[in-house]
Amino acid sequence: MKAIRGAITVENDCAEEIKSAVKELLEEILKKNSLITEQIVCILFSSTNDLHSFYPAKAAREAGFFLVPLYSSIEPHIDGSLTKCIRVMLLAETDFLPKHVYLKGASALRKDITNVINIAIDGPAGSGKSTVAKIIAQKLNILCLDTGATYRACALACLRAKVDVNNSKAVSSLMDKIQIEVSYENGVQKTYLNGEEVSSAIRQNEISMLASTVSAHECVRSKMVKLQRKTAATTSCILDGRDIGTNVLPEAKFKFFLTARPDIRAQRRYSELTAKGQKVSYEELKKEIIKRDEQDKSRQIAPLKQAEDAILIDSSDMTIEEVVQFVLNSVQEKI
Repeated sequence: MKAIRGAITVENDCAEEIKSAVKELLEEILKKNSLITEQIVCILFSSTNDLHSFYPAKAAREAGFFLVPLYSSIEPHIDGSLTKCIRVMLLAETDFLPKHVYLKGASALRKDITNVINIAIDGPAGSGKSTVAKIIAQKLNILCLDTGATYRACALACLRAKVDVNNSKAVSSLMDKIQIEVSYENGVQKTYLNGEEVSSAIRQNEISMLASTVSAHECVRSKMVKLQRKTAATTSCILDGRDIGTNVLPEAKFKFFLTARPDIRAQRRYSELTAKGQKVSYEELKKEIIKRDEQDKSRQIAPLKQAEDAILIDSSDMTIEEVVQFVLNSVQEKI
């Protein structure tokens, strides 16, 4: 269930204007969110205390929302606040991100859900970036753009085409021929390679090292960064990777650098893979993680690096829940 907010102002405190405004606001909310009345759980209204002529809930009834539970309340007066304003919170059974609606000069009271916000989480392999990002995205009701998935898709394309990931020219030639897309279906990111859904295929352990190598090529990073920036420019989202705060979204308001000791990260990766039924060696995973750290830090293009304004989080002795809460608290302090 999602909460969709909206507001609209009227010029005069009269029944006809209030009826018209409520009808316009609700219809626009349904239109923008592709909703039907059967999906609505309830509608909660509040109006500024200078509106007395007609209850917004009654106006909604007359507008055709007679099968939906409705509630109206009057807001207390606050000096300097918007006048003659009707606000609404509509609860609906939908998995899509809500699109809030503000009409005729009305503005949102909560900037964290109406302004586009970008959260960048960087860090080495196995630090828990993706897990933390997904939980935070769910709690803040924003998109979680898994940047690593796009690079893994590039690596998978190279593997299938038998292209040497160390050969820049060969990789560049392949990048011109492939199409990578990301979509969000029922709250889950799906990654597509040339129209094929490859979300599971890109999670094989052999793809991890290939992704690190292929992502070092300028042609690959340029293609993927354009995709990531395009999404972040119009949608509130959280991105995790190795150069989000330093390269992809250097203007992001919220930046974090999440790390942990190599042995801790190797153990986490070992537990994750064995739980999926994959046979792996802890010692080999640890060697791979150390090697990948060195590779990511030393590459010439967009190396792994903590942004100067990023908050450092060492999760070696922290639970996922503790890391999530720390990030949430830091974000809320700035909103």
